[in-house]
Amino acid sequence: MASSLVSNTNQVHFSSVLAMDNSEMLAMFEALVASGLNGFLGCMSDIFESALIEFYHNALVQDDKVVSTVEGKLVEISEEIFAQTFQLPVEGLIDINEAPKDLIFDARTEFSFTGEQLSTSYKKRELKIEYSLLSEIVPKSITVKAGSFDAVTHERFLLMTANFGGVSVNWGRLLFKIFKDKVTPETRQARGYAFHICILMKNIPDLELGDSEEFPPLKILTAKTVGRYIAINDKIAIENVEGLAGKSRVNP
Repeated sequence: MASSLVSNTNQVHFSSVLAMDNSEMLAMFEALVASGLNGFLGCMSDIFESALIEFYHNALVQDDKVVSTVEGKLVEISEEIFAQTFQLPVEGLIDINEAPKDLIFDARTEFSFTGEQLSTSYKKRELKIEYSLLSEIVPKSITVKAGSFDAVTHERFLLMTANFGGVSVNWGRLLFKIFKDKVTPETRQARGYAFHICILMKNIPDLELGDSEEFPPLKILTAKTVGRYIAINDKIAIENVEGLAGKSRVNP
């Protein structure tokens, strides 16, 4: 089933979420637009399951390009094509660990649900609701990491901080590196970028992709699905491990 290829993925319907009557969520999504990620997070495509599986199976990195074959036809994706297709910025930080230290310090308080500075290791439920949602968008649609989304990793925190602080990031290079890691045998990770790959394959002349399935509507972040996320989280109060009042977080 194509759904298994996008089980941990979200698309963002920016025209919908940017019309929300929620200033905190609106600011978070506006920051994503300002970062230059809207062309990547907001692109839409049906899923061509057979072609996608064949792409993953045959893919490798060659001459710093992602190369595969689908239906016997060469599919070659360079960093330049990747960045141009999704209108990604190609200037700025390449190593997210170089984010300004003062910004990192400020983000630990800004993200905190209680207003107290977050420790170096924390749970998603300790975040303000808009950053809780952002902390799911990052691993599902940017880094594409498998596993639990409850614990906020240092990498995820830095990516969120860059977005929050308006740091200029070379997203074209950073995301293409993640893409290459997905198809490198020595580092091959969870499959990801499914609908991005479908868009890239649709741009290959005369490539027959076969039957497609609609991307699951409930996995598209719209004003309605984000509103539901807010409503559910606002209804359930819990205590965190430190005994501080918090609110539960559920996946959108």
